[in-house]
Amino acid sequence: MAMVCLSDFEAYAKKYLPKIAWDFFAAGADDCSTRDENILAYKRIRFRPRILRDVSMMDIRTKLLGTEISFPVGIAPTGFHQLAWPDGEKSTARAAKAMNTCYIASTYSTCTLEEISAAAPGGFRWFQLYTYRNRAVSQRLVQQAEALGFQGLVLTADLPYTGKRRDDVRNGFRLPPHMKLKNLEGAFEVCTMSFLDPSVTWNDIYWLRSLTHLPIIIKGILTKEDAELAVRHGVQGIVVSNHGGRQLDGGPATIDALVEVVEAVQGRVEVYLDGGIRKGSDVLKALALGAKCVFIGRPALWGLAYKGEEGLRDVLGILQDEFRLSMALAGCANVSEIGRHLVQFPRL
Repeated sequence: MAMVCLSDFEAYAKKYLPKIAWDFFAAGADDCSTRDENILAYKRIRFRPRILRDVSMMDIRTKLLGTEISFPVGIAPTGFHQLAWPDGEKSTARAAKAMNTCYIASTYSTCTLEEISAAAPGGFRWFQLYTYRNRAVSQRLVQQAEALGFQGLVLTADLPYTGKRRDDVRNGFRLPPHMKLKNLEGAFEVCTMSFLDPSVTWNDIYWLRSLTHLPIIIKGILTKEDAELAVRHGVQGIVVSNHGGRQLDGGPATIDALVEVVEAVQGRVEVYLDGGIRKGSDVLKALALGAKCVFIGRPALWGLAYKGEEGLRDVLGILQDEFRLSMALAGCANVSEIGRHLVQFPRL
């Protein structure tokens, strides 16, 4: 079967992954309306392509906080990569390095931060953090990530409690006995979401900043009010994210929330987006509406399920080719030419 687009990888993963693993990766909260809306929202946005522009030489590179990547798609933090491929996050790290892009490694990795670093020396990586009731655990992870050369800290802020994902409840989801949350071994007697700290507030950003010299990026912002608070508290980046529709069902699609966040920050911090990216043209729409870069979650897991590192490289390669083509057909020769003028929303 020729793998031509990301939905081909999705079909493969659904067919070949164990049902409990597929259900975990695919799960949204409650009715999954926000999960599905993340994808549907892109279909409502139309391009305003320009013609007779010289697109013989294309430059699709961009920079994240000063570090150049080959194109504006990175890998979002997702947990438990060994459910998709035996080498887990080591394969993810290698694929990201091979494609010269950013990989945000999850706290809930099934490989240690050391293993991830050793698998792809010199790769561009950020570390995604949850805040635990036992702050010493979070502090240890932050300092470990910085010591290992991770270049940014991504605080997931939309998970004081875990959303209700019905299939996981029905399946009684838990990691197979041979898999471990490697970065949390020994931190808790049993690793569960109940150790997350629901009392975290904006003031804890100052605590985080006292622990590290790394730039802090907040993931999970969907409103202008929170975007303004993020800027006020001195973060360097925002990921517009609804956790892949896995938290509060009925929230906005991320591409819809992006507009008010971008308007609120007025260029003072970089704004990124995850959720619903399935084509290169989706990437172009997100950049046109003000995102600096997008991050893929589930499609990265589908690539791993297909052929590990090679499969994930294929997924990124397809997105890269589609993005370049969409840019050219819209009349943009480089990323700096992409702007709000390129897209329109249908009139109600």
